Amino acid sequence: MDTVDCWEYERAAWANGMLCVAGLDEAGRGPLAGPVVAAAVVLPRDFEMSGVRDSKQLSAVARDRAYDRILTEAVSVGVGVVEPDEIDRINILQATHTAMRAALSNISAAFDFVLVDGLAVPGLPVSSRAIVKGDAKSVSIGAASIVAKVTRDRIMEEMDQRYPEYGFASHKGYCTREHLSAIDAHGPCPCHRKSFAPVAERLANCRLPGLD
Repeated sequence: MDTVDCWEYERAAWANGMLCVAGLDEAGRGPLAGPVVAAAVVLPRDFEMSGVRDSKQLSAVARDRAYDRILTEAVSVGVGVVEPDEIDRINILQATHTAMRAALSNISAAFDFVLVDGLAVPGLPVSSRAIVKGDAKSVSIGAASIVAKVTRDRIMEEMDQRYPEYGFASHKGYCTREHLSAIDAHGPCPCHRKSFAPVAERLANCRLPGLD
């Protein structure tokens, strides 16, 4: 983000009369386990963006540091979480959109425009602009990506305490060889997404209490 004008989209919205712009992003669409998490962030116009960028470009330590600063300095932050059973019920795309709308509903600031990472999200309460790879182009979306990623990672670390045999603290529920081997050995646990093919295939051969 250092070589990109990461306030471009915010300034364009302000120039068009939008007074309060929120960035919106998600984390966890692809994993086999855990929730999908979305975050919405409204930053002050004088926010110093150093160290705040697309969460995928930051180390875990740098993300934690940026997360703490965002929560301290942001005008408002909202988070939305959709759990695996709901993901299985409505599908991951709809679950992601639900989490994004929930994140916006949890913002205390009276935002009037939203910058969304990726493709357009239906049913948002105000006008929005979707930006492909927006987490690398907008500081507001980049901040939201950090909040969503750190929040989800911490949830998966908590899941690791409950189900240590799956290694959630290391792979965060993504489809790694280690993760698949753990499912083969122990069967899926309640925080697995049963509708995702690698889990569904193994679930057909191994039932655990509470998964029927």
